[in-house]
Amino acid sequence: MIVRGAVLREMGLPSPYAVSRPLHIEEVDLAPPGPGELLVRIRAAGLCHSDLSVIDGSRPRVMPMLLGHEATGEVIRSEAAGFAPGDTVGFAFVPACGTCGPCAEGRAALCEPGAAANTAGTLLSGARRLTEINHHLGVSGFADHAVVSARSAVKIDPELPPEIAALFGCAVMTGVGAVVNTARVQAGQSAVVFGLGGVGLSALLGAALVGAHPLVAVDVVPEKLQLALDLGATHAIDARSNDVVEAVRAATAGGAHYAFETVGNAAVLAQAYGATRRGGTTVTVGLPHPSQTLTIPAVSLVAEERTLKGSYLGSAVPSRDIPRYIALYRAGRLPVDRLLSATVGLDDLNEAFDTLASGAAIRQVLVF
Repeated sequence: MIVRGAVLREMGLPSPYAVSRPLHIEEVDLAPPGPGELLVRIRAAGLCHSDLSVIDGSRPRVMPMLLGHEATGEVIRSEAAGFAPGDTVGFAFVPACGTCGPCAEGRAALCEPGAAANTAGTLLSGARRLTEINHHLGVSGFADHAVVSARSAVKIDPELPPEIAALFGCAVMTGVGAVVNTARVQAGQSAVVFGLGGVGLSALLGAALVGAHPLVAVDVVPEKLQLALDLGATHAIDARSNDVVEAVRAATAGGAHYAFETVGNAAVLAQAYGATRRGGTTVTVGLPHPSQTLTIPAVSLVAEERTLKGSYLGSAVPSRDIPRYIALYRAGRLPVDRLLSATVGLDDLNEAFDTLASGAAIRQVLVF
């Protein structure tokens, strides 16, 4: 079938993207699903920094590629057990094979065949269903239809508005998961979140959910800092006008138990590490350019028993966590709808990525 989608043919074109137009809206040939795969009509797809990092070249991928990985839609055709036409699904951006070492240990986010397929621009089977175009993280959700591995899909509540449902596949799963799965923050422990995009504010929602206190938000955009306060932060620190490390230490009586870095910048990660207390844990979620390196006082890892760890996909098991987070949203305990900045159309994507790059948006969502 012929689908209409946003194809990136060259990374690193200069901004503003409204001028350089890195995303080409094209008609693309999409082959039918193979064994274990689904044909999905895409209803909505979020615009994420992980997409932007491919566009600007800081996260190199094989070209050309049909972007979009945070999405939801309706199954049109199923070649996989457990799914049927009419099912509403959300996507995880790492397909989990279920049998490799990490999957067997319950660490689906680290699936080895899934990571290899994502690097190669294929589906989990190794196949490409887009003619002469690579898949983005097994999803390619910036198109009106997609073929995905059933291992990338999770059945979800069909009554959820698509523009909200899309957010659970990346922003919410990654941010909330970093708090509840990776860090396992307990009520009454202090936490600080560096960077208040979709993932950062999701981490803040997760920290508020589990009762972190004090809960500190750090960013450079006043509107995002105010939203963080509205969502449960006890302190908001403007990184442009403060010694961030000292400000966090003052707000948390000597340093946070947990710091979450969501910016994808090594300098910010160093601040997050410096803002924790003795025995504290720093969790990094952002994806910096591969050339960036981190320098920390090595002795502090031992003498102060500090921990520095990464969190990918929120250390999630998507089939468990996406429905769980949706249930918390339905119960009013995880107000994910507050993350939605705007909805956009397919032809508006280049301009929308300018908005994302400027820091003005939290989550814009493409709707079909």
